[in-house]
Amino acid sequence: MMKRALLLVDIQNDFCAGGALAVPEGDSTVDVANRLISFCKAHGDAIVATQDWHPANHGSFASVQRTEPFSQGRLDGLRQTWWPDHCVQNSEGAQLHPLLNTHDVDAVFQKGENPLIDSYSAFFDNGHRQKTLLDDWLYRNETKQLVVLGLATDYCVKFTVLDALTLGYEVIVITDGCRGVNLQPQDSLKAFQTMSAAGATLMTQADFIC
Repeated sequence: MMKRALLLVDIQNDFCAGGALAVPEGDSTVDVANRLISFCKAHGDAIVATQDWHPANHGSFASVQRTEPFSQGRLDGLRQTWWPDHCVQNSEGAQLHPLLNTHDVDAVFQKGENPLIDSYSAFFDNGHRQKTLLDDWLYRNETKQLVVLGLATDYCVKFTVLDALTLGYEVIVITDGCRGVNLQPQDSLKAFQTMSAAGATLMTQADFIC
């Protein structure tokens, strides 16, 4: 039987209501995540989560670049959006959402710690120069399929899913468990289309659980 893991992407305070980089309706992912945690735990699946975990001087921060948030530039040779300061290591904003059922989470993986490059994906930095510990953990646990949801659809979810597919995982994306930044109005829709075209299966939580 194929081993499966539920992957919760960056369901953190700073991406939810009142946070430094609040995603519209970001809090709505928590209830979906908790339902899937209960379902997956009952079926013997692993539960893993990720955290953006930036040093205070992270190069993707608009404050560090002395520019306007959400403007564009280049960081370490890569195209970069300059973000409001968010998910600073050990801050309240970097913590997982307080209503998220973290008691059943088997492991948490942090990303974005290198101040010289941003890291949207749960697996690699944006230049694919350094790998997180997630893939090795999943390999040791013989995991072949991932069920992915979280924040934000058009950034960390999308790049996590694309990297997972490249690494050989089967991926299911829970669409109603994701919310996007949508700097452009159609960004989340385009992200879902990109993930689907790359080989991910898109499902609602109801379809997945039934």
